[in-house]
Amino acid sequence: MSDRSRNIAILGSTGSIGRGTLDVIAASDERLRVVGLAANSRLAELCDQARQFQPNWIVASNRNHASAFDWAVKPANTELLLGSEGIASLVSRPEVDIVVAAIVGSAGLTGTWAAVEAGKTVALANKETLVMAGPQVMQLAQERGAKILPVDSEHSAVFQAMATGRRRDVKRIILTASGGPFRQHTPAQLAQVSVDEALAHPTWEMGPKITVDSATMMNKALEIIEARWLFDLEPDQIDVVVHPQSIVHSLVEFRDGSVLAQLSPPDMRLPIQYALTHPERWDCPTPKLDLASAMRLDFEPPDLDRFPAIGLGYEVARVGGTAGAVLNAANEAAVAGFLGGQLSFTEIVPACRSVLDNHHFEASPTLERLIELDIWARQEVTRWVCI
Repeated sequence: MSDRSRNIAILGSTGSIGRGTLDVIAASDERLRVVGLAANSRLAELCDQARQFQPNWIVASNRNHASAFDWAVKPANTELLLGSEGIASLVSRPEVDIVVAAIVGSAGLTGTWAAVEAGKTVALANKETLVMAGPQVMQLAQERGAKILPVDSEHSAVFQAMATGRRRDVKRIILTASGGPFRQHTPAQLAQVSVDEALAHPTWEMGPKITVDSATMMNKALEIIEARWLFDLEPDQIDVVVHPQSIVHSLVEFRDGSVLAQLSPPDMRLPIQYALTHPERWDCPTPKLDLASAMRLDFEPPDLDRFPAIGLGYEVARVGGTAGAVLNAANEAAVAGFLGGQLSFTEIVPACRSVLDNHHFEASPTLERLIELDIWARQEVTRWVCI
């Protein structure tokens, strides 16, 4: 693949990861080429991207939005595909080398599954795929010869640090967390948090759902579960440390006590590019770390009483089964409730706790059952909100 352009399909091209991926591709001197783009509702932006990058295919995953849109602005040489069937068709095309799975939330599972089933290299930015169906997805990847490369900055850092040693010598990994904007808030202050305050992340620029997850530290809970399946670790091999500067993206400790870390400014384009170019490293259109300037790197343990989501992450990582799908769906619904004004900030995690405790656990669910429970958990949060 290194002797020709790598052909990229981006699922979720109008989101923050999708736009970052297009920045990386634009700076690649044509070594990376867009062949497919998929979006849900921002169809005008999707067509703007198509006019700039001239992909073979674009996908409007929501048929209702697609039917109401004027497609006269679509490039004539780009074929339009529709719905989940269109995404499955795109990712299975022989022209596609790498699929960037960047659709936010559980909606990204089916497209990622189709890409893995087609044996593609998947640059995985959708952590919810492994939270919901980690064992199933990893087994399918092994059966189909697919490769899953992490795009999350924390998991990319672990992946890079692990490459310096033998897998059997890894003692544990340490995921870093910025702590979000409220790491020093009192319980009384947390109860008064507004939507605008929750969306003002101190170091990262992300979409609203992920930004709220960072503020509750639910994102770290989901990353614990993702790491458990992605790296085949036991939950007690995964630790979390708060690092407000977001320079050290994660660390790996080996059995001899050596700890290796990956450092870079907080810019998602670097882990995106590494997933697209692995095992090669290219010049990257990101700020570089200036070690000649004075800086401080602070680390502290997370406050599990103030941020109980982390405890939920460990619990779900230990039990597996249906718990991940239920937690993820409940969180998505609860965050939507907070953004819509129906839930307070401090009610998000208790809502997830309630739904998780009241679901019928199954140790070895099918994909169909996980999708059913995804729907059920969302409905339960709606009921929880109305109580």
